[in-house]
Amino acid sequence: MVKIALVHDYLKEFGGAERVLQSLADIFPRAPIYTAFADRKSVAVKSFTDREIVESAWAWLIKKKNLYSPLRFLAPLIWKSLDLSNYDLVITSCSGYFARGFRVGSQTKIVAYCHTPPRFLYGYQTSRDWQRYRLIYWYALIVNHFLRQFDFRSAQKVDYWLVNSNNVAQRVKKFYRVDSKVIYPPVAVERFIKASKLTTKEDYFLIVSRLVGAKGLEEAVIAAKNLNFPLKIIGGTAGYEVIKDRLIRIGQGKVEFLGRVTDEELACFYAKAKGFLALARDEDFGITVVESQAAGTPVIAFNGGGFRESVKDGKTGILINDTNVGTISRAIKRFNKISWDKKTLQSWAKKFSEERFKKEVKEFVSKINL
Repeated sequence: MVKIALVHDYLKEFGGAERVLQSLADIFPRAPIYTAFADRKSVAVKSFTDREIVESAWAWLIKKKNLYSPLRFLAPLIWKSLDLSNYDLVITSCSGYFARGFRVGSQTKIVAYCHTPPRFLYGYQTSRDWQRYRLIYWYALIVNHFLRQFDFRSAQKVDYWLVNSNNVAQRVKKFYRVDSKVIYPPVAVERFIKASKLTTKEDYFLIVSRLVGAKGLEEAVIAAKNLNFPLKIIGGTAGYEVIKDRLIRIGQGKVEFLGRVTDEELACFYAKAKGFLALARDEDFGITVVESQAAGTPVIAFNGGGFRESVKDGKTGILINDTNVGTISRAIKRFNKISWDKKTLQSWAKKFSEERFKKEVKEFVSKINL
C-alpha cells in the first residue's frame, strides 16, 4: 500500500487554504497531517479531529503569543525537524509559511499545491504593513534575503507543482523557475446553490473577508459611506482589532460588521445580498467571489489577480480597474442596469466545485509513478 502524508503551513485559522487541506484529507483518508504548529483550540484543528496531526519540534515555541510570525527565520529548522522519509508520496499545501524543506526518502515523491509563493518575500501586499516600522523593516530586509534562498532551494526539491490559479502559476514560474498545473481550489458550490433557493434578495452589498489591511476593505467602506449604499462585512479580525476600529470610524455607522458567522448563516447572507464587493488588488485566486456567484449573487471585483479567472465580466459580475469612489459609483450604475441571470452565475460557479477538485487531484496523483 502506498504511504501518503499531507503537509500544511500551520493550523490556526480556517480559511481557503484549510478548505483545500480538508478536501485533500477527504481524498486520502489514511494520511496524517504534518504542520509547523497546531493551535489545538482553533476551528482549524477541530476540523481534523479524525486525523493524526504531527507538529514540528519547534511548535512549543513558535505558537506562543503568535511568535510564529517574527520567528519565521527559523523556517529551515522548523521544516527540517519533520522526518517524512518513510512515505512514498508527500502532498504539501504551501503558502506563506513555506511548508517545504522537510526530510524525505530517496524514493519519496513530493507534490506541492501552492496557494502562492510567500507574499511578504516578493513585494506583494500582506495583512499588515510592517515596513512602516523602521526597526522591523531592517530586520525583515536581512531575514527575508535568507528566507528567499531557502524558499528557492526547497522549491527545487518538489517533483510536481499544482497551483490554485493561472495567476499563481505565473508567480511560481517567475520565482521558482518551474512549470505547474492549475487545479482550481474547491468551493462548496452546492451549499450556496441550496441557500439561494430558500431566500429572497435584499438591498445590501456584502463583503466576506478577514479584517486585514490587504483586502480593499477601506476603499469599500469609504464608497459605502459616500455613495450611501448598505454594506455588510462578514469576517473576524485575525487579531488586528486596530483595523476594525479604523473601518468603524470611516464607516460612520453606515456599515454593519457581522464578525464570524456559521457556514449556514454565511450561505444565507450571500444569497440575500444584492451584490458582492471584492476589491483586493492582487488576490491569489478569490474563493469568496465564487461562493457569491454560486449563491446567485453577482460580483463587483478589482480587475487583477485571480479575480480575472473567477469572474466573467458582464456575465457573472463586473471587473473594475480602480477602487476609488468614482469608479465604484460607475460600476454600481452599470451593475444596476444588467439583468443578472442566476442560472448563468451558478453554472459558472460549478466549474470550481469540490467534486471537480477531488476528481482532478485523484487523476493527477494516479499518473505519478510511485
